[in-house]
Amino acid sequence: MKLGGLRRIAGLAILATLAWLVADPALAQEAKPTLDKGDTAWMLTSTVLVLLMIIPGLALFYGGLVRTKNMLSLLTQVLAVTCIVAIVWALYGYSYAFTESTPWIGDGSKAFLKGITPESLQGTIPELVFVFFQMTFAAITTALVLGGVVERVKFFAILLFAVLWVSVVYVPIAHMVWGTGGFLADLGAKDFAGGTVVHINSGIAALVGALIVGKRVGYGKEAMPPHSLTLTMVGGVLLWVGWFGFNAGSALAADGVAALAMANTFVATAAAGLSWMIFEWMAKGKPSLLGLISGVIAGLVAVTPAAGFIGPMGAIILGLIAGAVALFFCTSVKQALGYDESLDVFGIHAVAGVVGSVLTGILISQNLGGVGVVVKGVDTYNMGTQVAAQLTAVGVAITWSAVGTAVIFLLLKVMGLRPATDAEREGLDLTDHGERAYNY
Repeated sequence: MKLGGLRRIAGLAILATLAWLVADPALAQEAKPTLDKGDTAWMLTSTVLVLLMIIPGLALFYGGLVRTKNMLSLLTQVLAVTCIVAIVWALYGYSYAFTESTPWIGDGSKAFLKGITPESLQGTIPELVFVFFQMTFAAITTALVLGGVVERVKFFAILLFAVLWVSVVYVPIAHMVWGTGGFLADLGAKDFAGGTVVHINSGIAALVGALIVGKRVGYGKEAMPPHSLTLTMVGGVLLWVGWFGFNAGSALAADGVAALAMANTFVATAAAGLSWMIFEWMAKGKPSLLGLISGVIAGLVAVTPAAGFIGPMGAIILGLIAGAVALFFCTSVKQALGYDESLDVFGIHAVAGVVGSVLTGILISQNLGGVGVVVKGVDTYNMGTQVAAQLTAVGVAITWSAVGTAVIFLLLKVMGLRPATDAEREGLDLTDHGERAYNY
């Protein structure tokens, strides 16, 4: 054989050996993650979009639903809670939620953002971006709880609640669902963007808070209509816009999964809004703006756990079901039980969150247009196993939120939770803040 032929054979052998070494995970060195500018730009945008959901989105949505004398107090509460959670998250919240230690809580090794630099990566994005993307989730979840106890809690108690609740209730659930080694994550429960962590968690907390704080003075005897459905509409649609950062941003990349989450956030939301509107129209003879925007929020909630896992046709079905079920809980169930959970955080967020979390376990099936449960390239989806995991996650979220929230509100009740009756009648704008929304 000629020398040139031998050289070619030797070269091919060397290439084959190198390919084998790279393909063999035991011998190949693990590839280091690298920064992706496109993913980073999208996640910076998503983080700002979720902040938009809280301020001004949620603030205006809630502010329009309360009476005029309490609007400024509600706006102040939402803004103050956002500020508090931002600091708590940077000091220790992120560290205990997203470090590995036990199935229930992290080890706190990144407290005060220790070791996190501009060069630190979380996948293909800077870890700092991931830290504060997750911070916005913690902030909106804590702020959502306020809707259950509006118009009857002192401002100082709200501030203490924010610190305690995000620390004791939110952080452990976030770790269990999304953290490395988290109990529910290892169980296989699917929660793409926060059905359990955000919505069931906040909805149950709002109900528990409402029951412990008690009804507003005059509830059931005096009319308590929203003072500005215009502001509620503005806030509601800002929530929908910001929710694309919430859901599509949870892909943590500018890729096809983000596109799927975006599509599902469009159609599930639209379907739920129409579902609520049609059933309300049939029951009351007229469709209302409040009903339509409430249905939109219910659809956003329901698709949150499913956004990156199911197909658009499944998302439409999910939205239709969620809108109808949430309407039933916000009207028939609430009237039958007589509780004053003021802004229907339970009826919309907890209920639609449960619907979305459970149906994720069904609609994720590739036979129904979902992405399946793929392990090492093989779809291992089993409906019974997956639904059981989803139900476990729902049960854990309900239990942890209910118990933790009850302890916090009972503690605050001992310390002085409610204003005096006269102060409550006058309105928290004046008694807590010395301001009026409208000076005329």
